[in-house]
Amino acid sequence: MNVLGIVVEYNPLHNGHLFHLNESKKITNADVVIAVMSGYFLQRGEPALVSKWTRTEMALASGVDIVVELPYAFATQKAETFANGAVSILDALYCDFLCFGSEAGKIEPFLLTNELLSQSNEYYDALIQKYMKTGVSYPKAQTLAFQNLCSGEHQSSYIDLSLPNNILGYHYVKAIHDQRSKMKPTTIKRTSAGYHDLHFHSPTIASATSIRKAIFSGNLQIDAYVPDQTFKLINNYEEKYKSLHQWECYFQLLKYRIMTMSLDDINAIYEVEEGLEYRLKQHIQKATSFQNFMERIKTKRYTWTRLQRLCTHILTNTTKSQINKLTMQKSSYIRLLGMSDIGQKYLSEHKKKVNLPIISKLSTSQDSLLDLDIKAAHTYFMIMPEPIRTKLLQKEFATPPIRFNKN
Repeated sequence: MNVLGIVVEYNPLHNGHLFHLNESKKITNADVVIAVMSGYFLQRGEPALVSKWTRTEMALASGVDIVVELPYAFATQKAETFANGAVSILDALYCDFLCFGSEAGKIEPFLLTNELLSQSNEYYDALIQKYMKTGVSYPKAQTLAFQNLCSGEHQSSYIDLSLPNNILGYHYVKAIHDQRSKMKPTTIKRTSAGYHDLHFHSPTIASATSIRKAIFSGNLQIDAYVPDQTFKLINNYEEKYKSLHQWECYFQLLKYRIMTMSLDDINAIYEVEEGLEYRLKQHIQKATSFQNFMERIKTKRYTWTRLQRLCTHILTNTTKSQINKLTMQKSSYIRLLGMSDIGQKYLSEHKKKVNLPIISKLSTSQDSLLDLDIKAAHTYFMIMPEPIRTKLLQKEFATPPIRFNKN
């Protein structure tokens, strides 16, 4: 039996994701597909368009067999930490393959790049620090350091670490290597739409970013770019809850938090560094929207994504001390969100040898990592009116894994 692992956000699940899923199945000859999916807040520091339960339904309807949650502490992090958490969960579930989308489209350059950087780790880190001192962002410093390290006639043998999916793919390969996982990494080339594309360039394939932009611009004609079930689920969610989730919905909550926190309180928040608390305080009072606030605080040194993640941590009151006491290389549990009949059979046959607790229903938490997920759920639904908010929070504890029958 071949078990395929994928790492997803599905914000929302679109035709490009479906292509990746189906091609991944083909090249790995997969019998079972396990997706580890971000919960309510995502890697770029954004709230998910719709809840994790609705995105789980999208995944199951599109051919995934098991959906498990990537905990908040990994899901809202830089690529390295994000990948470590995801790989640890897929490895614990005995996946044979991890297949990711990339601009490179071939796995060999990723393996060579990981070999190069693992052999030159200290020098690479020193180069990053050198470039950081010039005032550039951490991702830019990584790119410059890598270009310095692999310059020469064999440069084309390595991946381009300035491209977002290549960066994430490299960290998946590195995490598999570092965790001594038996999973085999493989990759599918991304087609038509780039990760950050804001506009539709193809009749059927578009980035999740451009799809969300179209939705929030009042253009609901996205049905050509998403599977039918995704289109129905988004419309049903909005009709039922009168809202889809974006940062602007949370701006007043964020503004209240920053304006009423002391400088010391803000400094205690995870990812607040180098006096950023002063910059946040300085600009929040005059900011008229989240977009306006981000434009005010953006600097050459800090990427938009990094600042969005920081704002997410302020919103959820996630502190440095909370994150620092966690072991950030591996997850301590597996939160099961949904499964097909095939997935249910696989779990029944393998759950006794899985070395992490599988949580199918929340109760009183005894886990600091899980506490952050619960807090994220409370924050995510704060924009909802009562009694919908309370019902959704109750659902977070009462909802069993979604079951999907493929037959």
